Amino acid sequence: MSVSIKMHEVIVVGGGFAGIGAVIKLREAGINDVLLLEKADELGGVWRENTYPGCACDVPSALYSFSFAPNPSWSRVFAGQAEIKAYLQGVAESYRVLPMVKFQHEVITAAWSDTDACWHLQTNHGEFHARFVIMAGGPMHEPVLPNVPGLSEFSGDVFHSSRWRHDIDLNNKRVAVIGTGASAIQFVPAIQPTVGKLMVFQRTPHWVLPKMDQALPGIVQRLFKRLPLAQLAVRGAVFGIFETLNGGMQNIAAMKQFQRLAKFNLHRAVKDPMLRSRLTPQYTIGCKRVLQSNDWYPALVQPNVDVVSSALAKVTGNTLVAADGSTYEADVIILGTGFEIAEPPIAKRVFNRYGQRMSDVWQGSPEGYMGTMVADCPNAFLMFGPNIAVSSSAFLIIEAQLAYVVDAIEQARKLNLRSIETDPLRVADFNARVQSALEDSVWNRGGCTSYFIDRNGRNSTVWPWSTLEMKRQLSQFNLDEYRVTRA
Repeated sequence: MSVSIKMHEVIVVGGGFAGIGAVIKLREAGINDVLLLEKADELGGVWRENTYPGCACDVPSALYSFSFAPNPSWSRVFAGQAEIKAYLQGVAESYRVLPMVKFQHEVITAAWSDTDACWHLQTNHGEFHARFVIMAGGPMHEPVLPNVPGLSEFSGDVFHSSRWRHDIDLNNKRVAVIGTGASAIQFVPAIQPTVGKLMVFQRTPHWVLPKMDQALPGIVQRLFKRLPLAQLAVRGAVFGIFETLNGGMQNIAAMKQFQRLAKFNLHRAVKDPMLRSRLTPQYTIGCKRVLQSNDWYPALVQPNVDVVSSALAKVTGNTLVAADGSTYEADVIILGTGFEIAEPPIAKRVFNRYGQRMSDVWQGSPEGYMGTMVADCPNAFLMFGPNIAVSSSAFLIIEAQLAYVVDAIEQARKLNLRSIETDPLRVADFNARVQSALEDSVWNRGGCTSYFIDRNGRNSTVWPWSTLEMKRQLSQFNLDEYRVTRA
C-alpha cells in the first residue's frame, strides 16, 4: 500500500542566514506552507560550523546583518563568531522561523519529477515533496581536505579549522598549520602565544590589510538603539566603501595603487627582509580574497613561529616533509585549507529532470542564470549560485536573490503555473556576457590561482558588475525570460 506524502509549497534546504531569510520573506509575502530542512540540531550555518579561536567576520557588523533586522547592540565593529551566531538565532526566534524547521533532517538527494511537477527530497528521516525548493546550503560548510600522502597515518592529532577540536590542549605542543587563508590568519595569532612551536605552511602568501576593528562603547550602542537612522547611515557608508573596492576589481591599475596600503602594512610589521620577502605576494591584490588582520604579521615574527614557504608534500609518522625537502616534527596538524567555493556542495545531491546530477552536468564549471536558477531544474532556486559573489557582504546577495525568488513564486501562484525553468538561449547569452565582463578583471588577470577560478580555469564564482546592478537585475522576476508551463 502506497504512503501519501504531503506536498509542501516551498521547501528550504539549510538553516544559515540564507535559509532563515528565505522563510521570513516567503511568509511576509503570504506564502506560509514553508518547511526548512536543517541537517544539524540548531540553526547557524557557517557560524555554527566554525568555532575556531579568533573566529570573526571580515565585513563590518553594520553591513553583515539583514537590512530589515538591524542589531544596535553589536559589541565590535567586526563581530565575532559567537555574537553572529546569537544574532542569527535571535532573528529566527523573533520572526517565528523555528516552527517551520525540521532539525536533524539532512537532504541526501533532491530530484525533480516531471510526472508530479514537484521536487522529491530524500532525507535521513524519509521523503518530502515540494512544488518549489530553495537550496540555501551555502558554500562554506564542507571543508576541503588536502590529498597529502601519509596524512591519514599521522601519529598525532589532525583536524580541519571548521571542525576545531576544543578537547585537544595545544599548550606547549608542536603545531603545524597547513594554509594561510581567511581562517588561518584568525586562529594562528590566537594560538601562537600558547603553543610550544608553530610551523605555518604557506604555499602562496596573501595580501593582508589592517583591520579597522575596535570595541563599540555603550554610548554608540544606545545611539543606534534610539536613532536607528544613525546605524543606517553607518551601513550606507560601509556599503559605499565596499562598493568602491568591488568596482576597483575591474581595474588592475587601480588595485595596484590600493596594494600600496597592504605593502605598507607588511613593511610596518615585518622588519626581517628575508621573512618579508617570503610574505610578499607576487600577484595583484584582489586576485585572491583580500584579508584583514592586525595580529597576523606580529604573530609570524615571534620566535616560536616558523613560516614554511612551501606546501606540505608528505607525512611520515610525526615528521612533515615540505615540497622543498625541509622536515619538521609536529604533535598536531591543523588544516586551514578552506572550503569548496567554485562548486557548491549541494550540486552533488541535486538531480535534474533527466536524472542527471547537477555536478555531473557542470563538469567542474558551474553555470546558471542570474546566479539563481540552473538548466533543467524547474522550480528550483540556488542561493549563492554560479557567478553571484561580490566583494562585499553576503547579506547583499541574500536579500537581492530572495527578492527575485519570492517574486517568482508569487507570480507562479498568481498565474497558476506548473513550472518555471531557464531558457537555454538566455542562459548562454548571460554567461557569455558574464565571462566577457570578467576577462580583464583582477580575479582573472591578477596573476594568481584562487578559489574564484574553477578546476577548468573558468571564473564560475564572481558577479562581474556592481552590487547595485545586481540588486537592479534581481529586483523583479521577468517571466518572459523563462520557459513556463501552466497547470
